[in-house]
Amino acid sequence: MRALTGLGLAVLTCAAALPGEAAAATAPADGRHASGGGLSAVIRYTEYGVPHIVAKDYANLGFGTGWAQAADQVCVLADGFVTLRGERSVRFGPGAKPDGSLSSAGTNLSSDLFFRGMNDAKTVDKILESPAPAGPTRQAKELMRGWAAGYNAWLAQNRITDPACRGAAWVTPVTALDVARRGYAITVLGGRGMAADGIAGAAQPGTAQPGAAPRAAKAPADPAEAARKVFGEQRRNAGMGSNAVAFAGSATANGRGLLLGNPHYPWQGSRRFWQSQQTIPGELNVSGGSLLGMPIVEIGFNERIAWSHTVATGVPTSLYELKTVPGDAHAYLVDGKPERMTERTVTVPVRGEDGRTSKVTRSQWWTRYGPVVTSLDDLSLPWADGKAYALTDPNAESLRFTDASLALAKSRSVRGVQEALGRTQGLPWVNTIAADSGGHSLYTQAQVLPRVTDELAGRCSTDLGRQTFPAAGLAVLDGSRGACALGRDADAVQPGIFGPSAMPALVDAPYAENSNDSPWLANAERPVTGYPRIFGDTGTPRSLRTRGAIEDVSAMAKRGKLTVADLERQQFANRAPAGDLTAADAAKACAALPDGKATGSDGKAVDVSAACGVLARWDRTVRTDSKGAVLFDRFWRRLVRSGPQAGLWRVPFSPAAPVTTPNTLNTASPSVGRALADTVAELRAAGIALDAPLGEHQFVERNGKRIPIAGGADALGIWNMIESAPWDSARGGYSEVRHGSSYIQAVGFDGGSCPAARTLLTYGQSSDPTSPHHADQTRLFSAGRMVRARFCEKDILSSPQLRVVRVGER
Repeated sequence: MRALTGLGLAVLTCAAALPGEAAAATAPADGRHASGGGLSAVIRYTEYGVPHIVAKDYANLGFGTGWAQAADQVCVLADGFVTLRGERSVRFGPGAKPDGSLSSAGTNLSSDLFFRGMNDAKTVDKILESPAPAGPTRQAKELMRGWAAGYNAWLAQNRITDPACRGAAWVTPVTALDVARRGYAITVLGGRGMAADGIAGAAQPGTAQPGAAPRAAKAPADPAEAARKVFGEQRRNAGMGSNAVAFAGSATANGRGLLLGNPHYPWQGSRRFWQSQQTIPGELNVSGGSLLGMPIVEIGFNERIAWSHTVATGVPTSLYELKTVPGDAHAYLVDGKPERMTERTVTVPVRGEDGRTSKVTRSQWWTRYGPVVTSLDDLSLPWADGKAYALTDPNAESLRFTDASLALAKSRSVRGVQEALGRTQGLPWVNTIAADSGGHSLYTQAQVLPRVTDELAGRCSTDLGRQTFPAAGLAVLDGSRGACALGRDADAVQPGIFGPSAMPALVDAPYAENSNDSPWLANAERPVTGYPRIFGDTGTPRSLRTRGAIEDVSAMAKRGKLTVADLERQQFANRAPAGDLTAADAAKACAALPDGKATGSDGKAVDVSAACGVLARWDRTVRTDSKGAVLFDRFWRRLVRSGPQAGLWRVPFSPAAPVTTPNTLNTASPSVGRALADTVAELRAAGIALDAPLGEHQFVERNGKRIPIAGGADALGIWNMIESAPWDSARGGYSEVRHGSSYIQAVGFDGGSCPAARTLLTYGQSSDPTSPHHADQTRLFSAGRMVRARFCEKDILSSPQLRVVRVGER
């Protein structure tokens, strides 16, 4: 640390090393003051543009982080701040669709109404003013203040080269409040953020809010299935997923812990990860990935621990069903007494097609439980027939995500991780998987959840809630009874949430793994049970990705003597569990077809005989050179969409064998032949060979060059999950990645101060196509390679691409 500090003091400012030329940045239009204060930091860049940021305190560390993020991602960051200020309609037009990174709003106008409503109510301002733990700690505030100052300094001293925002008037300085609002938006993604359209579009019965994203006016025919889709399939499709596994010392070569983290996150937009090392000598030293605009590493490692997160099954929001007063839709009854809703009027500037600016004003309605909503993502909640629905989201009272991440970054053991999570209670919608140098492993679902016990749900669920709660964990409680309030656990940091002692956890199992299913099978030999339904379910079918992951990691743990190299091999094995389960049976069914023909969905017979051998010979992987993967992928996706999952299998699910059931493809189903016929016809019409290598038809284009991409969809059960843009035969197949493997880390320990770590940021550090780090790691990902992490001083200073700069406000 002394050597590191000395190096920082000796560094000279090197203007030639900084990107671009100085350019004046305008002040915020609404009169806010941009952050300042003479802050500075030292940034050492190593291979692939990874910055190692050194500063004397938290404000200066935030400064270096904000500067370095702006240098790599200024356009994406600026676009996000436009969203957070509620200015998308005036900048980009009201009808365009946001990218979904910061809320589920369906239009720019709906997004603006949602965020302006929060800003006008000073929601984040009030939390910032609250003492910890209700509000953020001093260190967290200093990180935010410094981040804003660093971002602003970069804008003031550099010319933007990214064509996405070069010369754009909407790229402006920010404040610490803007940074806090960004963290808040991430925090409420699973609650209020999911209900953005429902809040912005909520209108009294018989009326509609013009400009709000359209939603169905009627209650869903099957509320249970609608809730399952919102909190299962659609959450994964929105880029909310991940895998992670921790191995205890009993399974490793040196008796110390190992961790493999593989978050599945968007490849574009404001929820991209960005990689760095952050150091305050004597106080903090952590390396890993953080979401854009966040001032601290959120998934990472230090010299003693490594941790990752996966999106949890806990439902971070609940609904209250209100009985409105007859003749007055804006009042509701609680214990027989009427309470009036509070109207909040929100005004948004809007740019018309003629370029002129006008204003749109809408009303939002609030209750003691939270805002009135008319939809929760795609779950329609009509305000009609004497009923209304209010959304309660305990994360809406929290800015503790940064403090939770900082506490993890400073932890020294698995026990310390548990203590940090219990003390801060700041993780909104994720599990934590961790390993330490002492050989301990951890899985815990330490997230902020509404305190809906099974007893409360049984006593207070409405007719709708009795369908949605067992199916998906979404509580719909009787808002007309005061006794149905959430209550408080004695060890919780805020009212209305579960305390740390209620969190499911598994400690020191040979392996602890999660692939976005419930805690139940974090280790198949040591099932976790006894938690309330709102955390997740037990005794139900697991996803193919969970099943495949458990098969893989349990075999690894039993084999033992594991090293970081074994984690890398697991990451890039690209095994397709769906193929292992069904490809051989599909090939046999194909070969048994009369005259080799199957009937497609259009009623036409298709010669599929050539597909039989391709399926039989396929290696059951989704590597770039895998022949048959394209055929199986297109076939399997059609098949799983064709009807209920139970109809796919001859052997049904058994809670006694949850990893191996259901199994055996039901080849007697007409859907099998139909899906095969449609797939063969599709590929032939596109001129794609049935045995074409996957990489020829699953790729991304960067600066005019194709980069083949391995991995596959969640439906196939792939650990290395890649969800591509919809298939487009005219463009060659899957021509862009929407979300999937992002910041990957494989970490081990040897007892010293230098962890053995390999990392990969699959889409690279920069969205700027003119940057050398726009696609360099994407090419590594294509080749199945990772980067040796440089954590210790001797490793950083020995980098052949070391570039050292001192950045400051002057």
